[in-house]
Amino acid sequence: VKHGDAGEDLYGVLRGNLKIQRDTPYGLFKLARLHPGELFGETNFIDIGKRSTDVVADSDCELAVFSAERLRELCDEHQRFELAVYWAMWGSASKKLRITNRMLAHYFSGDSVGDGDRPTSVGVPKDHGEPFQVDSLAKRDMFLEMGLSHMEANFMATLSKPERFAPSETIFREGEPGNKLYVILNGDVRISKNIPGTGEEALAILGRGDIFGEMALVDGRPRSADAVAHDAGAELLVIRDPVLAGLLDIDKLSSPRLLKVLCRNVAKRLRVLDEKIIGWYMISGGNSTVVGGPDEPGF
Repeated sequence: VKHGDAGEDLYGVLRGNLKIQRDTPYGLFKLARLHPGELFGETNFIDIGKRSTDVVADSDCELAVFSAERLRELCDEHQRFELAVYWAMWGSASKKLRITNRMLAHYFSGDSVGDGDRPTSVGVPKDHGEPFQVDSLAKRDMFLEMGLSHMEANFMATLSKPERFAPSETIFREGEPGNKLYVILNGDVRISKNIPGTGEEALAILGRGDIFGEMALVDGRPRSADAVAHDAGAELLVIRDPVLAGLLDIDKLSSPRLLKVLCRNVAKRLRVLDEKIIGWYMISGGNSTVVGGPDEPGF
């Protein structure tokens, strides 16, 4: 696939290896490698946008090509199949987002950062949200705005717990285990990384209706970034892991709409972060050892 092209088909790697990359005025910037068993093209399937990167064969390879039109037809006909497809795409996009997050530390430090390296924010005491009262109708309206059905919105409103964080208070830190998902009711949240020798680098500012903290619930791995209440503070709705697992249980066919919302959320963040890191590369005049990436799975 080519950067800027239309197309919503989904691809699976059966054999061989591929590179995800972008051409820049300073040469090729490689974002990741793909290996057998991995998917690509899921971002376009989810948000129906333009291709954000090139995907190039790095060796002889065989791909499974899934027609977007046929996939959507099957999703409409079979809810269990729909859940399985979106679960797979959510996991795939979340993995790519984690890889890009790791590249940031490598980009700024010039050293390879693996899963075993502890980020500098680990061990720093974090703040604790203050419970507060919020009308259940206000919570329900929030979930309806996100595209959930009335039944799903009522269920989420009942099971979510409100917490308030003052400006600059930490919601969670990189490296911590994750057992909660957060939805922003009011205010803003800053997602950032603490880069050794550089300090905080903001990745995104999230606002009302945005979801964060879900990636750790997908793959069971630690938080990949810090989350901090921004300038005006933040009022959040907190959903714990067992509640989310019940909502997305493929055997119960609970909430395909919620799963689609989560997919759109991670696809949006992946696009933004990819553009950010490519922009930094061009600002630096191509002076970064991150190109080509460390020789490890995923890069």
